[in-house]
Amino acid sequence: MAFGPPAMGYDRAITIFSPDGKLYQVEYAFEAVRRGWTTLGVRTKSVVVLAVEKRKLNPLLDVDSLEKIFAVDDHIGATFAGFASDGRVLIDIARILAIRHRLLYDEPITVDYLAKMIADIKQAYTQHAGVRPFGVALILAGVDSRGTRLLMTEPGGQVTPYFAVAIGSGGQAASDFLEKNYKYDLDLDDTIILSLKALASAVEGKLAPGNIEIGYITVEEKKFRKLSREEIEKYMSKLEQT
Repeated sequence: MAFGPPAMGYDRAITIFSPDGKLYQVEYAFEAVRRGWTTLGVRTKSVVVLAVEKRKLNPLLDVDSLEKIFAVDDHIGATFAGFASDGRVLIDIARILAIRHRLLYDEPITVDYLAKMIADIKQAYTQHAGVRPFGVALILAGVDSRGTRLLMTEPGGQVTPYFAVAIGSGGQAASDFLEKNYKYDLDLDDTIILSLKALASAVEGKLAPGNIEIGYITVEEKKFRKLSREEIEKYMSKLEQT
């Protein structure tokens, strides 16, 4: 009787561990994140910045109307890499959780608590038959009573805080750049420039304002906002001068 390789069959269901302690469906979800568009977040003492690339996969695609960075609450923004449909659903869930917390407790939800609740949902989808893991990593950026916060929720349900994090197809190259150039005391402009340089080091071709999206929140304002195309063009001009 012929036998297949040891791993054969262990990826048929989410509830079956392989002999080496892996859930292969979760591993495949991580691969979906690694194949996503390059996405990064940078947290300093006074600001948190999210930056993503947007690829024009079709000549008729309206890239300007394509969103990859979202406001979850006044003080929290989010982005993702992986399956866009899964990311959209989790963003909607995060918004509902944030609104519900305001209604129940009359105060804004903390970034850490929201990240944990999203991660709990992701983890639940790794242990029930008939479902699959979310093929997306979600990055949450915000300001609360603890100051600036930057957290990532992985497909398996793990929550990790970061000073800087990069995911997607260019995640490794961007992470290498950030490790060499990150500083905690950067101001808003310098943090955005650092994020743009990290993206430029990771994406194919030359960066253009039309294929970049940037959002940020500062400790002073405590309100998440996205840069307009004109503002991105100004930062691109500064980037060329550095």
